Amino acid sequence: MDTAVRPAVPPLPLHRPITAADPAQEFVTRLRASASWLAAAAGAESAVVREVVPPARHRRSRCRVVLRFTGREETDVTFLGPVSSLTATAERAFDLQIRAWLGADLGREGSWLVADEEAPDGVAVDVTAWSATARTD
Repeated sequence: MDTAVRPAVPPLPLHRPITAADPAQEFVTRLRASASWLAAAAGAESAVVREVVPPARHRRSRCRVVLRFTGREETDVTFLGPVSSLTATAERAFDLQIRAWLGADLGREGSWLVADEEAPDGVAVDVTAWSATARTD
């Protein structure tokens, strides 16, 4: 008979409920997944969402999209949204605002274009300002 003392087996871990995903990560995932819809809205062959920054009390939401058109032409556009807390409504609104702006074929003129040193061409589309202008027209 084996008289060696065996170490105690640790108890099984308690069942932990599944927690909701991080809202910031959900925001990023959703915008990255919307690339094909953004391409379709712009009339592009494809799109890549290169950067997504979720909104916060101290910073604006940001989405940088590279659109690829026929003939290998690319357009790199940076979109700015509101400074806010993350909510499903704000997340959805930013996605829809970007799609609406791309579908409007507005080019590079308008009061909603703002200087942005982080944008590749130094200009970003302020979709919040554009949406406000579009509602008043």
